[in-house]
Amino acid sequence: MNPVVLIAEELAPAAIEVLAHDFDVRHVDGTDRPALLSALAEADAVIVRSATQIDAEAVAAAPRLKVVARAGVGLDNVEVPAATARGVMVVNAPTSNIVSAAEQALALLLAVARNTASASAALKAGEWKRSKYTGVEIQGKTVGVVGLGRIGVLFAQRIAAFGTRLIAYDPYIQPARAAQLGVRLVGLEELLRESDFISIHLPKTPETVGLIGEKELAIVKPGVRIVNAARGGLVDEQALADAIAEGRVGGAGVDVYAKEPCTSSPLFAFDNVVATPHLGASTAEAPDKAGLAVARSVKLALQGEFVPDAVNVQAGGVVAEDVRPLLPLAEKLGRAFTAVAGGVAASVTVEVRGEIVNHDVSVLKLAATKGLFSSVVEEQVTYVNAPHLAAERGVEVTLTTQVETTEHPNLVTVRGALPDGRTVSVSGTVAHTGNRDVLKLTEVDGFDVEIGAEGILLFLRYADRPGVVGTVGTLLGEAGVNIAAMQVARREAGGETLMTLTVDQALGADLLTSAADSIGATSASAADLRDE
Repeated sequence: MNPVVLIAEELAPAAIEVLAHDFDVRHVDGTDRPALLSALAEADAVIVRSATQIDAEAVAAAPRLKVVARAGVGLDNVEVPAATARGVMVVNAPTSNIVSAAEQALALLLAVARNTASASAALKAGEWKRSKYTGVEIQGKTVGVVGLGRIGVLFAQRIAAFGTRLIAYDPYIQPARAAQLGVRLVGLEELLRESDFISIHLPKTPETVGLIGEKELAIVKPGVRIVNAARGGLVDEQALADAIAEGRVGGAGVDVYAKEPCTSSPLFAFDNVVATPHLGASTAEAPDKAGLAVARSVKLALQGEFVPDAVNVQAGGVVAEDVRPLLPLAEKLGRAFTAVAGGVAASVTVEVRGEIVNHDVSVLKLAATKGLFSSVVEEQVTYVNAPHLAAERGVEVTLTTQVETTEHPNLVTVRGALPDGRTVSVSGTVAHTGNRDVLKLTEVDGFDVEIGAEGILLFLRYADRPGVVGTVGTLLGEAGVNIAAMQVARREAGGETLMTLTVDQALGADLLTSAADSIGATSASAADLRDE
């Protein structure tokens, strides 16, 4: 039976198409509460927009629920803590309107530069006054971008095409990243003094509210034009109106206000102010993009993959393309570690080595944690509840990184201390073969190996002596178990040895015990590394 995806509000046909092939897509009117609660009983995922309330009651009514998706940016109608407590992933579409928002800022800047709105209104009123509405060119001017987040970057990339000089203020971005974008990082005061145009692209936080007020507007370059299509309250509206009235600011483009809806503002009195009613996300494309984004996220979540837009995952966010192949590797190393250790460790360190650490690899700790508990608990382990499962069991999982590596370009190791004092480790890498990535184990508890991290793996530890391989092969053959791969690693002739086998089917506990007893193994374990 395919997982059930419940669509509670209108969704773009293209988004439904993403889900239709792999899931049982059902529809319900999310505003009909009894119908919603009834339909949630069989839902593995639910997709809403803004009218459907997914609260603690709704989550409790959905015992199979794995993901709640909001086809939009906000999450006011989703009770995230209730979902998180149940291990339910919550996703939204934070990037669905970023192009729309960046283009709106650009449109406002162009309109302010050329007095477009006031000239249009005058002409429609029967006035032909070309000289009154003379504007300024953008080419060759200095544009200050306040905030180089996703929208700020899109705006900067677009305005750069006009032949502008770009400077930016953002204390949370590295100079090297700004340089890649062709932007020079400066302090806020320097940006205010140098810019001919200023566009603001910051979130609204206690630190950013009123960021540009009377004091800041007193030091701006005379004639500067200011655009705010980000959040209301970042610019003091009264202070901006005063600066325009005094001629220090040459004009403004405003799409957001401290209090909305806003139909009265001191800024509305000026012809050189272009004011729009929060149209940043108001495009025909934005809702469709939101639907497509959450549909893809739901598909990833139900397939057990990492979802970058999950808001209640500790390592949420965009995962670098180079890091993505290491996600399934880290999870499988976690599973292999638990099998080799024979239980849950007291503490675990996820070690990442190689040039890959130049990216943010924190998500690999989360993936390994998911793998650690996949065979330990009865409930489904997800990226949401894995950290909670670790905390409940008192398992501390940490991450360490090191640029230098050995023979492998990138290496991930899951190393843990067991309650009895033993230390166990499992390492692996990703090899690029042709057009695909091959996951490999490279070390198991101190033994060097090279075997695929896939399928069902058996680990048998014993004292090295002739005939062991044949004995194990014969026993498994008689049981109808096919061996796909085998490798034997030893520290020295006659010393402790590890046999690693890949088999085509799961072994019962009795057969694994028989295999171990037949060779006098000191330990035997099996790890299921098949894709979920």
